[in-house]
Order: sequence, then C-alpha cells, then structure tokens
Amino acid sequence: MSLLQHVNTDNLPKHIAIIMDGNGRWAKKQGMLRTFGHERGTKSVKTTVETCARLGIQNLTLYAFSTENWNRPKIEVETLMKLLVKSLKTELKTLQSNNIRLNAVGCLNLLPKGTRSELLEVMDKTKNNNHMTLTLALSYGSREELIQVVKNISDKVKNSIISIEAIDESIINQHLYTHDLPDVDLLIRTSGEHRISNFLLWQIAYAELFFTDVLWPDFTDEHLYEAIINYQKRERRFGKTSEQINPS
Repeated sequence: MSLLQHVNTDNLPKHIAIIMDGNGRWAKKQGMLRTFGHERGTKSVKTTVETCARLGIQNLTLYAFSTENWNRPKIEVETLMKLLVKSLKTELKTLQSNNIRLNAVGCLNLLPKGTRSELLEVMDKTKNNNHMTLTLALSYGSREELIQVVKNISDKVKNSIISIEAIDESIINQHLYTHDLPDVDLLIRTSGEHRISNFLLWQIAYAELFFTDVLWPDFTDEHLYEAIINYQKRERRFGKTSEQINPS
C-alpha cells in the first residue's frame, strides 16, 4: 500500500532541496562503472520531478553538480555534462506538459559552451510555466555564492547604492543566486551520508533535514512520500517555544 495516502496535501513543504548522492556506490554494487550510476540516477530525477509536480510542491532544487565536482576524473565530468544535455533535450516535453519552469543556479559560465547553451534554451522555453520551479544547482558551491554576495553588496556600498546600515537578511537574500526562491523547508540527502556538502548554507537555516540510506538511483516516489510525512510530523518553531506555536 502506497504511503501517498498518509501525505497531508494541506501541509506540503513549499521548497524541497535534494542532495542526490550515491550514484557511484550504486554502480559499484552492480559491478559497473560510476558513469552507469549517474545514467541510472536520471530516472530517479524524472520520477522525483513528476511526483513533486503531481503533489503540488512549488519549488524543487536538485544538487546536480558542485564546484568541487570539477575535480573528479575527466571522463566522469564529461559523462555528467553529456547526460545533462541529453536529459534537457529529452525532458523538455515533460517540463512543458507539467507546466514546470526550469531554473539554474551556480557558476554557469564554467559549464561547457554546448551544455550551457542547451540549459539556457530550455530555461527560456519554460520561463512562463508556473506550476512548479525546478532548480538545478550546477557548478554550485554555497561558499562561493556567499563570497559573490559579499562582493556585490560591498561594491554597492562603495558606490553609495546601499548604506551599511541598510544591510539585513532581506538585502542578502536579494543578492543570492536563489533570490527568487523561498527558503528551503525540507532538505533530503540520500546514500546514508550526514553532511550538507556546501549546499544552500544560507537558505537551509531553518530547513528540516531528512537523511536516508537509500542510494539515489534507488530513490522512488515512496521514499519521497516518506520524507514528506516525516517532515509533516515535526514541529517547526523557528526559534519560538512549543507553547508559542500551539497556545492551546
């Protein structure tokens, strides 16, 4: 029996972020190369995106490629870039039929020219879709993002566009890659690792964290339901007491 019946559709997280981990280990268990795991992982991406769209999740952000991933073996990096282009081409129809807008955050200028061109084309074709925003974190690192925020705000202070006194959370939010997205409500990491790995450090300040031992290629809609149900059982206090949240 599906866990879907236990999901409260009146209490869904507005923004889910996922660290998709375990492709390499999954492939190794099958006696295959790491690249095979990455290819298989694209099926879990498709399942997760379509499930979130059906549920009514407004924002889904996937950690697809970190700034540190550029240090991986050349063949693996090239395979990941080819898979990204292939997925963008094949899944455009899915994005359109589900009214999903594609977004991307990170140092996109570091992507291969062909990859970046395909990404921007799909983003442009889906820019008016408004049922859900799917954000791919590509060549992304949260520390690098925050460094750029500091530089941009400092430049505006230097040029008297912003006063030091005016700098607050709102100003910082406006300068993040994710300036048009709400804070993350639920962060999911697969494969049994319990790390954030330089992902959305500012945006997950009050996110609920869910870790699962499931390797990403084995992640199904049922695992997503499990994470959401777990999220819905938690009391989100945002620094307040339980009595303040529920006076009764």
